Amino acid sequence: MLIRNKNDIRLAAKLVCCVSLLLLLFYFSGKAKAVPVKLDPQLTEIQLSAGEWPPFLSESLPEQGVIAHLIRDIFAELGMKANFTFLPWARAYHDTKNGKYAATAVWMLSEERAASYLYSKPVLNERFVFFYQKKRPFDWQKLTDLRGLLLGGGLGYSYGSEFDQALDNGTFDMSRVANTEQNFRRLAMGRIDAFAEEMRVGYHILNHQLPTLAKQITHHPKPLLTNKSFLLFPKNADDSEKLLTMFNQQLLQFKQSGRYQTYFKQLEQGAYLPVTHSQTK
Repeated sequence: MLIRNKNDIRLAAKLVCCVSLLLLLFYFSGKAKAVPVKLDPQLTEIQLSAGEWPPFLSESLPEQGVIAHLIRDIFAELGMKANFTFLPWARAYHDTKNGKYAATAVWMLSEERAASYLYSKPVLNERFVFFYQKKRPFDWQKLTDLRGLLLGGGLGYSYGSEFDQALDNGTFDMSRVANTEQNFRRLAMGRIDAFAEEMRVGYHILNHQLPTLAKQITHHPKPLLTNKSFLLFPKNADDSEKLLTMFNQQLLQFKQSGRYQTYFKQLEQGAYLPVTHSQTK
């Protein structure tokens, strides 16, 4: 800076003070972030809840599914054993909120849930697509292209705000049932025109629960919804904020090192398939 007069000198002094203060703030904030989070040393095992959602989460799959495997390994790196209890989704949510479990996996973001839970960083990236019968051509690029169709859906499920608004406006109709298997059966019988499901979930159910229908059904490449899911920690639990911070830090390390991606490569290669009777002998 070129100093021309006393005012410039005063201005320069003020700037130096401001810069010095900012540097000190950055220094101490950096030091604060570097302080490790400490939990009770006796907390070596935690209980988590989850709903059935193969191949991501399932009591019957190897490692209880790819997401359960990932979450367990993250906590293992933190020195904790994570045990999953599989429950109906509503009960998993309710029981965790009321302190029976340390966290629940995995959930989409919603204002209602955010009022009761702390959200982790994203654990899973989802891709919802429309499934349809091969013999009944189906195409869409925008929601108005679905006009006049009867779509299948899950009970109480949202497929995104734009879709929900188009449904409320009567652009198309929806018939809802309890699970994806029922929707595939209805699709094969021509009772619905198409229905949306997370792509890997849909093909897992087709190939392993409904193999006779698998050759009849395909999916449209355009995603209806790309979404993220999270591990939720109840706000009213004493350890939730510390667990959340530690989990997020370790999850970030998994992603930066490439370890996170290996779980999903293994999923693509068939590492989380149901164990058959012959394999157990």
